[in-house]
Amino acid sequence: MPDPMNERVMVVPARLLDELGSFQGFSADVDRYRRVLLDKQHISFRPRSQMEGDPSFKQIIPYCILRFGDSVFRYTRGKKMGEKRLHALESIGVGGHISLTDDRPLIGGAEQTYEQAMHRELEEEVSIESIFREQCVGLINDDSTPVGQVHFGVVHLFELEQPLVRRRETALTQSGFVALTDLRAGRDRMESWSQFCLDAVFP
Repeated sequence: MPDPMNERVMVVPARLLDELGSFQGFSADVDRYRRVLLDKQHISFRPRSQMEGDPSFKQIIPYCILRFGDSVFRYTRGKKMGEKRLHALESIGVGGHISLTDDRPLIGGAEQTYEQAMHRELEEEVSIESIFREQCVGLINDDSTPVGQVHFGVVHLFELEQPLVRRRETALTQSGFVALTDLRAGRDRMESWSQFCLDAVFP
């Protein structure tokens, strides 16, 4: 299997956030940021091995939440997942980096590249066997941790008609739908991005 650290991933200069108005945690003001951050004049594809330690760039990450009624799909990050700093933490966000292989090259613009990559990442990690509605509900920026300093999350909420989701990626361990009440009770076991989403998307 290719080393994920060798791939070239989509990034934007971190200074763009300062220019637009930097925030910590979750923001529902999608329109203010997304159009600028996904403007092809701002994005580039750079080696992930370099970007993981360079806070002057933000790696754009689709973060997909799968909901059925009062329950949400949750998993524990296994050792085989690319981001070793998040191993053993629980997560309600499915997704990953946008790589150069998703660029064709930016035919239709960065938004189209992003959308295609988001669905590719989702299909690689899980199989959704239900009708669903999807919408972009927020953004995540967390400069309080080394991982957060080099990543920027775009949060998508998938509302499923049935709880029919199975993992494809073996590194998504202990996966399944969990009641929101139980997720809140175990909030401290979650990665920070999932904590932000739990508090903001499901208050």
